[in-house]
Amino acid sequence: MSLAQYNKKRHFNKTPEPVGKKTPSKGVLRFVVQKHDASSLHYDFRLEMKGVLKSWAIPKGPSLNPAEKRLAVHVEDHPYEYRNFEGVIPEGEYGGGTVIVWDEGTYELAEGESLPKEEAEKKLLKGLAGGSLSFILHGKKVQGAFSLRKLKKEGAEKAWLLIKGKDNFATDRDITEEDKSVKSDRTISQVAKAAGSQPHHPEGKKRNKNPGEKEAQLLPEKRSGIKTKPSKKGTESSAEQTVATLVGDEAAAKSRKAAFPKKTSPMLATLASEPFDDDDWLFEIKWDGYRAIAYVKNGNAEIISRNNNSFTETFYPIANALKSMGINAVLDGEIVAVEKNGVANFQALQNWQNTPVTLQFVVFDVLWFNGYDVTSLPLTDRKALLQKILSQNDEVIKYSDYVVGKGQQFFNAAVDKGLEGIMAKKSGSIYELGARTLYWQKIKTAMRQEVVIGGYTAPRNTRKYFGALLLGIYEGNDLLYIGHTGSGFNSQSLSHIYNALQPLVTEDCPFAQCPKGNMPVTWVTPQLVCEIKFTEWTKERRARHPIFLGLRNDKKATDVRFEKSATINKMSKKEIATKVDKAPEKRVKNEKVSTQKGSKNGSVKVKTSGVQLNLQDGEDQPVTIDKHTLNLTSLSKFYWKKEKLSKLDSINYYLKAAPYILPYLLNRPQSLNRHPNGIDAPHFFQKDMAGKLPDWMKTHTDFSESTNKSIEYLLCTGEAALIYMANLGCIEMNPWHSRSESWEKPDWCLIDLDPDKGNTFEQVIEVALLVKDILDSIGADSYVKTSGSSGIHIYIPLGAKYSYNQSKILAELVVNMVNNELPELTSVERTPAKRKGQIYLDFLQNRETQTAAAPYSLRPKRGAPVSTPLHWSEVKKGLMPTTYTIKNIFERLKTEGDLFAPVLGTGIDMQKVLHQLETISTK
Repeated sequence: MSLAQYNKKRHFNKTPEPVGKKTPSKGVLRFVVQKHDASSLHYDFRLEMKGVLKSWAIPKGPSLNPAEKRLAVHVEDHPYEYRNFEGVIPEGEYGGGTVIVWDEGTYELAEGESLPKEEAEKKLLKGLAGGSLSFILHGKKVQGAFSLRKLKKEGAEKAWLLIKGKDNFATDRDITEEDKSVKSDRTISQVAKAAGSQPHHPEGKKRNKNPGEKEAQLLPEKRSGIKTKPSKKGTESSAEQTVATLVGDEAAAKSRKAAFPKKTSPMLATLASEPFDDDDWLFEIKWDGYRAIAYVKNGNAEIISRNNNSFTETFYPIANALKSMGINAVLDGEIVAVEKNGVANFQALQNWQNTPVTLQFVVFDVLWFNGYDVTSLPLTDRKALLQKILSQNDEVIKYSDYVVGKGQQFFNAAVDKGLEGIMAKKSGSIYELGARTLYWQKIKTAMRQEVVIGGYTAPRNTRKYFGALLLGIYEGNDLLYIGHTGSGFNSQSLSHIYNALQPLVTEDCPFAQCPKGNMPVTWVTPQLVCEIKFTEWTKERRARHPIFLGLRNDKKATDVRFEKSATINKMSKKEIATKVDKAPEKRVKNEKVSTQKGSKNGSVKVKTSGVQLNLQDGEDQPVTIDKHTLNLTSLSKFYWKKEKLSKLDSINYYLKAAPYILPYLLNRPQSLNRHPNGIDAPHFFQKDMAGKLPDWMKTHTDFSESTNKSIEYLLCTGEAALIYMANLGCIEMNPWHSRSESWEKPDWCLIDLDPDKGNTFEQVIEVALLVKDILDSIGADSYVKTSGSSGIHIYIPLGAKYSYNQSKILAELVVNMVNNELPELTSVERTPAKRKGQIYLDFLQNRETQTAAAPYSLRPKRGAPVSTPLHWSEVKKGLMPTTYTIKNIFERLKTEGDLFAPVLGTGIDMQKVLHQLETISTK
């Protein structure tokens, strides 16, 4: 079957599916299983062969039980690009319905691991023609040996059977119960609803095995002050619900009868300078999106922006979800595009149809409900009413939850998550239409400002469209120049902004005092508004180190003014009473651990046992280290089967490498990546070790906003703790960037170069050397190591003098400069689908609780590689991620010693480095 049949069945001006082209791929063979909600729900199983995907439709989906033979109907070939397709095929088109990438991965011919790809494909095609294929899948859900057998039955020419082989991955567990996409972590229903569609066969709601525990699950004990009563629609119809029936007569008495409002202006918040604790205040997430008022009545819905523009058509999935709610209400909230990790992405919101995000309307207030104006109700009563009228299960319309009193802790959690900031709202405040009030405050994790675009400079080197945007803010009728930004763009946003500016090109400079550009300038009429983040305002009112975040088509240019921060201590006591508590929470459990200090060059001497184990002493054996006896188990189990390296080899490695690796582990919280059955078997991350450790071990306690509880991280205090982790199956060691006693201040800033599968390691080296050149030019020392996987790690010593946020800003500014120089080869996009064939410049590792493989850590990869520090002179052609392994690393250490020691030294002068960054960025 050829791609001609695939193309013939589809109208590509109507369906988002890729056009059928034969595309030979590089690297290993790939497979995909797509769950397809068409007229019947089924699974499409596809194997790459010779540039196309050979495809079978499996009605019941794959089975991991060798006794279950699943019918697989052979269908037309699909293009190789189809393996990434996830979305909705329009009704009336061939295969109309929702598709998700249910599983994907690589595969190989059974008993053909060492065959070249071309030879393996020839054998696979021969087996296909003969009606028998045997292969091994390496997916996230389906793994191990499988075969496809063609049925030799008259009238069933397309019928095959997919059969699981008998191996360690065989089980009678129903794998199809795992109903989420491995690409977006969304179900069929969620993908459909996010696109404004409805699933044909929605997933059944999972039955609560213990209904009596439902309320307990929704009311976590350790999250003091959080209001989390189950939000659900009442059993009455919407027309019968009243304010009184939902929140009581006392609250209802403060509302008043009123006609459905035609136009309202939202209440606005004052910018505050710092977070605070106060039991009379509620704290919410500051969502990074478009503010909107939703008018919902009699099955109709209209969404209006802050400046009275309609969002109804632009964000039609939200409008459709509002129409289906069956309520009459006016709601205040934020339209956001939420990524897989739950964080709103403002840039993705502007192109939500073509990005793997979920479009949501997060509702935080209600103004009118069923004939009553409720703006005079206290905020807590309005929140209670809102919670009652919204469904807790809606994938598009979401209730904005809150925390009572603990603003400082909530702000810290927002910083950790990389959120825009938090909102502080006085519990008893009324809703003041159109007013900017101190009773609502926005507290940002980084300085942000809406600005007007007044011009752009010509691009340099390989950059396309433009080099930088010239920015301004209105003061009176004058547009004041506040700086320029060339950072934060990708190829798509560069093109989009450039095209939007062309109709506005003018010969007149729009600024009150015309600035000089570092390249030829094109002026534009000041109509487009964008948002930037930056480190600080200078005395000249210039934004230092501005980074572009996205266009704002919900704001008028003439409304863009300097946002003045209100210092909490100077606010009128009559208007606001605050209790600012700047003392950090004590987060170390048990006795205080000693601070590990190095010399000026960072070298740390660690006493270790020098013990080595022998398998002749038993499969299980005790070992005493640091006066603690560890019972080591299953020492003969192979961790690297192909290399015939066992758990014993891993533990012996860490016993021998302890003097080198421990300086980068001591007193640091650890995220345990456990491979109890070796690198070819399933693995899992374990962070919370509460109640799971021997008495002599120590932990570091950190509150997790995502799990809504405190997490007790294992604290590595010495060689015994290191070997304890190795015995748990931790092939690699993943420490925090900071130590427990200075948990807010990392010892290093990390730039992680993460290549796509299409990149070569020589390209990674090219990018690493450019990073070094930039760091050298700004006076920042840097140290490099192989990741031990496919990339390179570059460390900048900080000396535990700066915050995680400062570390992240430094890394972000540097990688944006790299991206400007190599826009085709590199990307700062987090979403893999947006950076195919590009090296990801990961600066987001510089956040609290983030980890990376430690220097001298083993990696759970073929060949047992070691994450190895290098001289910069070694970063050149010929270097490979697997140059240094468990077998040769100690020969290197004999001659080179610990090259990474300066990383633990005094650290850079951040102020000088940022000043140099600013200087070279304006040249």
